[in-house]
Amino acid sequence: MIIAVASGKGGTGKTTVSTNLARVLSDKYSVQYLDCDVEEPNGYLFLKADIRHSVKVKVPVPKVDDLKCTHCGECSAFCQYKAIVSLPMTTMVFPELCHSCGGCTLVCPSGAITEKERTIGIIERGNYKEIDLVYGKLNVGEAKSPPLIKEVNRYIADNGVVLVDSPPGTSCPVVASLRKAEKVLLVAEPTPFGLNDFQMVAEMVKSLNIPFGVVINRCDVGDDRLEKYCANEGIPIWGRIPDDRRIAELYSRGELVVEGISNIKKIFVEIGETLLKGGLK
Repeated sequence: MIIAVASGKGGTGKTTVSTNLARVLSDKYSVQYLDCDVEEPNGYLFLKADIRHSVKVKVPVPKVDDLKCTHCGECSAFCQYKAIVSLPMTTMVFPELCHSCGGCTLVCPSGAITEKERTIGIIERGNYKEIDLVYGKLNVGEAKSPPLIKEVNRYIADNGVVLVDSPPGTSCPVVASLRKAEKVLLVAEPTPFGLNDFQMVAEMVKSLNIPFGVVINRCDVGDDRLEKYCANEGIPIWGRIPDDRRIAELYSRGELVVEGISNIKKIFVEIGETLLKGGLK
């Protein structure tokens, strides 16, 4: 079963939920943890894996042969992202804007455009106890993370439980990380801002037609508007995590909550049982 963990904004506890779920589920199942929050992966800070595999991720970008280029403008007219611009005396390439579609190489009448590879980040893989950890790390300054997220998703195991730690928000990187998910667990806070962000991400997941529910983090702060919204919309609440100073203390030390607080571990076990109700494929 592939379960994505997402949230409407950063800081709601998405990584706390996903890493601790991975740990409690690993007591019974084969578990894989994929960190698709490639702009700021931090799951490995809690699942301190022994990294045994590291690979650079590259994408093709156009390369222009100035001796063949006639500056006809066909490539520039084709590119919807302005990654290649034809000027009277030169053709300029902006590789950070390129979506690697290869269209410019096809429309160039003089065959002046070929492709070269450009490194956008790395993928690392290792093990923490019985958990298979895979995460991507986007190079600083890169504008697009979906190509790297797509490569991380290629590592998805074909058995057991796969937990995908998605980027926050509702943009293209989030959609890319949810493509293979069979369930989505949304993490939200019971505050006015938390409700606003939750509504946006809930609508996004609905549009993708993926079953989802919510875990309310710091459930005993804020107000009851999030609970009422979920009740009105028929969104199941799969768990509630209290506002406990001990959680913050463990988090600040890079330690898993379920290995330090027994009553919180019980909550995560119950969330895991709810998620896997009906069994694995």
